[in-house]
Amino acid sequence: MFGLDFIALLILLLSLAIVLVVTVPLTGALVRLRANFNPKGLQLDHEGSVQPHTGPIVTSYFGMLKRVYKIEGVSGLYKGFMPTLLSTVLITLFVIVFFDATTIARHDAYSAPPTGVLGTLAFATMYMLVSLPATIITYRAITTPHKLPWVNPMVSLRVLLTPTERRRPYILYLTPGLIAAQLAHIAYVTIVLQGSRRLLLPQLQSGEAFPTEDVSAWRIVLFVFMAALSTAALCPLEVITTRLAIQRNHASAEYNSVAQEVEGDAEETVEYAGAEEDVIGLRSERDPYLGLVDCAKRIIDEEGIRTLYRGWWITLLGGVGRPVA
Repeated sequence: MFGLDFIALLILLLSLAIVLVVTVPLTGALVRLRANFNPKGLQLDHEGSVQPHTGPIVTSYFGMLKRVYKIEGVSGLYKGFMPTLLSTVLITLFVIVFFDATTIARHDAYSAPPTGVLGTLAFATMYMLVSLPATIITYRAITTPHKLPWVNPMVSLRVLLTPTERRRPYILYLTPGLIAAQLAHIAYVTIVLQGSRRLLLPQLQSGEAFPTEDVSAWRIVLFVFMAALSTAALCPLEVITTRLAIQRNHASAEYNSVAQEVEGDAEETVEYAGAEEDVIGLRSERDPYLGLVDCAKRIIDEEGIRTLYRGWWITLLGGVGRPVA
């Protein structure tokens, strides 16, 4: 019995690795697209002089995939593979230990044991809190201009985390606005999107590949319409989450907890030889986002409202295809 369980677990882990081989480049392109800082027109430097924006201008998903491959090659497409693999394995084991093992085949933040809306909210919130540090590290590994080693996590962490974050890892949970954005996303998906699906398409329950009853065409159309409307709220939250996750936390006696301490922290950072041209532009850490609302306002003011809807069609596909808990 133990041998069969071990083999089943091994097969599961191998299948997860195969899935990651396909999904990591796709996820990486989406993260970079949403993280790319592309301000409108002219900017003012620290001395108040007008400076034109010189960073890369990439506004399409497939354009970002092409740019990553062109500049960094196949290795660039798989930035973030190791933290994604490790976090997926650890979270899978977490689900096996604390929840019904039958849910592991499709586990994600919104796939909970059948306990209703409150149970799904609790599960999704716990899942988010457990996986948040891994999400931050993965997003930073994807967007960093440095070439990270695959099998030396301590060196990678010195690049991805500030000395403040390494000394006090809990500060990752205090990243301004990040948890608020995640909780807003969870609440909207669980209450509004999944609630409308339960109401309109009760036949499509979790785990059922094909409904046992006929599904009304107008109900399907209405649900897809609801999912499209939900994209208007969910996509900005996903873009904001990406921006806040890659914003590193610095602290010193001269700065408060959200101010960016560039000098001092940067001295301990290990540098790597990268490509001649960065794939994306990153916003200066000297002027951080101060929270969810501040991030949304600054993105609109600096880059335009369309930036909040980068990859909107991926959000729409995810909303339509997400299973009901």
